[in-house]
Amino acid sequence: MSSLALTLLYLLAAVLGVVVCRSLKLPPMLGYLAAGILIGPHALALAQDSEGVRHLGEFGVVFLMFAIGLEFSLSKLRAMRRYVFGLGLMQVALTMALGMAGMLLLARWVGGVWNIGWQTALALGGTLVMSSTAIVVKLMAERAELESEHGRRVLGILLFQDLAVVPLLVLIPALGSSPERLMVEMGLALLKATVLVGVLLAGGQHVMRWWLTLVARRKSEELFMLNLLLITLGLAWLTELAGLSLALGAFIAGVLVSETEYRHQVGTDIRPFHDVLLGLFFVTVGMMLDWHILLERWALVLALLAVPLLLKMGVILVLARGMGATTGVSLRTGLYLAQAGEFGFVLLSLTQEHGLVPAALMNPILAAMVLSMLATPFLILHSNRIVMKLVASDWLQQSLQMTTIARTSINTDRHVLICGYGRCGQNLARMLERENIPYLALDLDPDRVRQAAAAGDSVVYGDATRLQALVAAGLARASAVAVTYLDIPATLKVLAHTSSHAAHVPVVVRTQDDQYLDRLQAAGATEVVPEAIEGSLMLASHAMALVGVPMRRVLRRVQEQRDARYNLLRGYFHGADDDTGSERDQARLASITLPPGSAALGRPLGQLALQEVGAQVVSLRRGSGRMSAADPGTPLAEGDTLVVSGHPTALALAEDRLLRG
Repeated sequence: MSSLALTLLYLLAAVLGVVVCRSLKLPPMLGYLAAGILIGPHALALAQDSEGVRHLGEFGVVFLMFAIGLEFSLSKLRAMRRYVFGLGLMQVALTMALGMAGMLLLARWVGGVWNIGWQTALALGGTLVMSSTAIVVKLMAERAELESEHGRRVLGILLFQDLAVVPLLVLIPALGSSPERLMVEMGLALLKATVLVGVLLAGGQHVMRWWLTLVARRKSEELFMLNLLLITLGLAWLTELAGLSLALGAFIAGVLVSETEYRHQVGTDIRPFHDVLLGLFFVTVGMMLDWHILLERWALVLALLAVPLLLKMGVILVLARGMGATTGVSLRTGLYLAQAGEFGFVLLSLTQEHGLVPAALMNPILAAMVLSMLATPFLILHSNRIVMKLVASDWLQQSLQMTTIARTSINTDRHVLICGYGRCGQNLARMLERENIPYLALDLDPDRVRQAAAAGDSVVYGDATRLQALVAAGLARASAVAVTYLDIPATLKVLAHTSSHAAHVPVVVRTQDDQYLDRLQAAGATEVVPEAIEGSLMLASHAMALVGVPMRRVLRRVQEQRDARYNLLRGYFHGADDDTGSERDQARLASITLPPGSAALGRPLGQLALQEVGAQVVSLRRGSGRMSAADPGTPLAEGDTLVVSGHPTALALAEDRLLRG
């Protein structure tokens, strides 16, 4: 088969695998693995494991390590140091130690296929500790669990595992040396890695910032992209030239770029290369798997699947419990991290390349790792059910949490339910307090909740994406819900719960931009407030004021833009303090609810011709609580509320036409 035909076959298999996984809402990595298994020499034999494709896979690992280095942040490490260098460090060290000890005991007592040395046990122990960052983080983001108690612990452990890959990439090639040269090679590798990393990190940050600034000033996207490829592959080549791993150089390149102001642009530019090439790497991993092993040596494969899963889950459960987490949180953390990871495949390939793993063990280990990754989405999906069955106290703790929320909200009525109590949520709470409007905030940061509650704020610990928490917080009695965090999956969960259990309650949503505007409105959001648009309006108003535009005109222009963007801000609702001479004749808003017997019931909105009396329907809220488009053909029903804009006389005429005909 020609190189072009082979490449097309790989791409076709990868596309089909990813399409199937997307349809089943599974991570695309599983699609790449399945595609590799299917077209590999041990299944349909459509393609052989070629050296050229292996090189493409190696480039995928290079860009993966670059992306990990790019996310390396000292501030992030400091913020999560308890979970990263506490829980994460202990998980890696204890799992490696127990794994090594177990394998060496098997070598001593069983022998045969387990007749391995401590070098192989150490390399396989490093492979064992890794979990899948790509799968777990994606699933947690979709389930809105990144900020949960177990979510923060999972992220801390994953971050340390990513860091632990670096010394293992240096150590494993040295472990493949002959016994008489082993200690010398290990010392030499450590020395070379220390010198190289020290030189690059000591002066490399200044050089990198200077060079990227120089390139960026040319204002050429293709030049910037070529420069990124040169830096990534160049540093990877340098570390390989020094006798170290390609991936180590790529990681260092990512760390150097992360300390510049170009890190976000670089991350966006490099993502396509990273995803495509990493996908090809997993296709090659799938091709290595001989599925016949599952039938011929099923007992060994099941043992290699079950023992690491239970070992990692048990270690994490004990460590998290010892560091103060509840049993339920600890078990969830263990369930999320029990599987093998993408770095495990990288380290396993490196172990095989240096002759450390026996051929008889390679395929069973590979099969067990693939199966564990295939099982991960289902473990996470059913994790709550598993925890509730195994940990009786978890149900009790959740019940106590709901009781605490209900006790706080029991005396509140017509309150605003604030989901998220960060800066935005706290600012909203302050404004509501000034207007004597009650509110209740739900937040998942225990430190923030404790401090805010001690200061007298109406805030409780609770997950707003859970229906039980919303109901306990008085969702049905609330006058409005405000989602203040920038998490689209979590926001969609809140909207789904509100629409199905309290459709009459309006929901205001905060987003970063208007990318998900239609999706959020379709899910039931009454109004969506994009930060980018509000920021641009403030920027424009300050700029116009500074160049001499009269302030009255500036405010009018900004209000016109808001009127065009937000239905609910077209005009204002009249109050007793608005009866000043300058405001009596201004356009205002009025809410008109149709009671039984109204003249407008059953008639299309356009037939009423409210524009003839100078009024305009801004929005229509159905009796069920749903917002509806104010189309001329929309028939009106009992309980519908129309928000009408116009001058006082026009509003009076419109109300008379709606109610009395």
